[in-house]
Amino acid sequence: MKKNILVISSSPRKGGNSDTLCNEFIKGATDAGHYAEKIFLRDKNIHYCTGCGVCYNQKQCSQKDDMAELLDKMVAADTIVLSTPIYFYTMCGQLKTFIDRCCARYTEMSNKNFYYIMTAADTSLPAMDRTIVEFQGFLACLENPIEQKTLKAFGVWQKEDIKDSKYIAEAYEMGRLI
Repeated sequence: MKKNILVISSSPRKGGNSDTLCNEFIKGATDAGHYAEKIFLRDKNIHYCTGCGVCYNQKQCSQKDDMAELLDKMVAADTIVLSTPIYFYTMCGQLKTFIDRCCARYTEMSNKNFYYIMTAADTSLPAMDRTIVEFQGFLACLENPIEQKTLKAFGVWQKEDIKDSKYIAEAYEMGRLI
């Protein structure tokens, strides 16, 4: 069955390591016959959550930015890929801001498959595991989220570090095997 896949690339660097892995994941998924779209958060206007509470009653945020469109895409997707570079042992700020803004429609994100793609200069497993716990905190708020696979790319810092690594093939396979 053809899946509707939404890939959230939170790298601040276009063509950076985690963004490159997103592209490979998409190649694998589309080669397998699925529809995949990448949202590059760097290109979107997403404000911080203000905690105003308007979304609790209206199911929409009071802020007028790109987040409403992105929430529509998340609700429509079968599969969501959350991708982040690891900076100072946690997800990047762009992705955290995005997740915080899911508040308006998180109750509509039921039965979604989730994949994680992470890159880090460090080679420490705890650096990656901390971010997975943060992803799981988001998923704990959703109804029946299904965690699938995680790609942890260690020891990649400079923009081109990922290019000749084993992680390229792993990202492609992860997408292809959805």
